[in-house]
Amino acid sequence: MDDVKIGEILLPGDDDTQGRQERQVRARFWPTLKRAVRQIPFSRDLVAAYYCAVDPRTPTRVRGVLLAALAYFVLPIDFVPDFFALVGFSDDIAVLAAAFRMIQGHIADRHYEAADLALADNPDMAAGASSR
Repeated sequence: MDDVKIGEILLPGDDDTQGRQERQVRARFWPTLKRAVRQIPFSRDLVAAYYCAVDPRTPTRVRGVLLAALAYFVLPIDFVPDFFALVGFSDDIAVLAAAFRMIQGHIADRHYEAADLALADNPDMAAGASSR
């Protein structure tokens, strides 16, 4: 997947687009993470990004970029469909890594604390989480 494609995916969009993406992310994030946790090497960062994206104190553009990346992550049909074993989440990882680079520094300690609590409540997911 080239940078142009990733850049197009990560456009923050208007308020309607962000609202639609936030609804998709809220509905599908946890089930998708549970399926992907062993394939995503940065689960803790991913959960912190989720909390950053749904935090109203996060700047609108940052929320938009994260919601776009997380929406791509939760949609089952994308560039490389997630049902393919081992490679299904590789494109998702590339999109998420690009989003993290774009918004570097906006995922706050409060988001990581929320992620740690969520992962502590879900031991199966915490096993796949990396430390910051």
